[in-house]
Amino acid sequence: MFSIDQIVTVSFTLFAVIDILGSIPVLLSLKEKIGEINAVKATLASGVLMVAFLLGGKAFLNLMSVDLQSFAVAGSIVIFIIGLEMILGIEFFKSDQDTKTGSLVPIAFPLIAGSGTLTTIMSLKADFGDYNILVGIVLNLLIIYIVLRSLSYIERILGKAGLMVLRKFFGVILLAIAVRIFKSNIGTL
Repeated sequence: MFSIDQIVTVSFTLFAVIDILGSIPVLLSLKEKIGEINAVKATLASGVLMVAFLLGGKAFLNLMSVDLQSFAVAGSIVIFIIGLEMILGIEFFKSDQDTKTGSLVPIAFPLIAGSGTLTTIMSLKADFGDYNILVGIVLNLLIIYIVLRSLSYIERILGKAGLMVLRKFFGVILLAIAVRIFKSNIGTL
């Protein structure tokens, strides 16, 4: 049922995809534009989206006549591209910068629980148990909440160079995870 190895892998995968530390510069600029970010509201909204996709994503895929392995392969490609973005500093996926809705858009969606995160959750379902994914989601939500509550402090501690190193490191990790998901699911199609 619960596997520490799976929980650690899922947690690090989601941590890398969500890239909350790499998003600190974006979050700080949004904080300047919209005022205080409601960490509780943004974290809860992100969690609801992720858990809903974990629980209902497969039914949604069935409705669209897409099997989990095909979605996992497609998701691994998206994860690979996100990893490339993090390493190369090139933005392939453009996000809406409208800040009128405060903490929910664009912070909870699409910045935290965007298409990359939701695709990753469904891709992880092909290789990992739902309970382990749920624990990984909850652990990431705790980190998201802590980061949102302490944005200014984290920026002072890590500095721009530290944030860039973290972003590049997790980009490489994402590339490796994407290749593994692709390899484990391509033969089942």
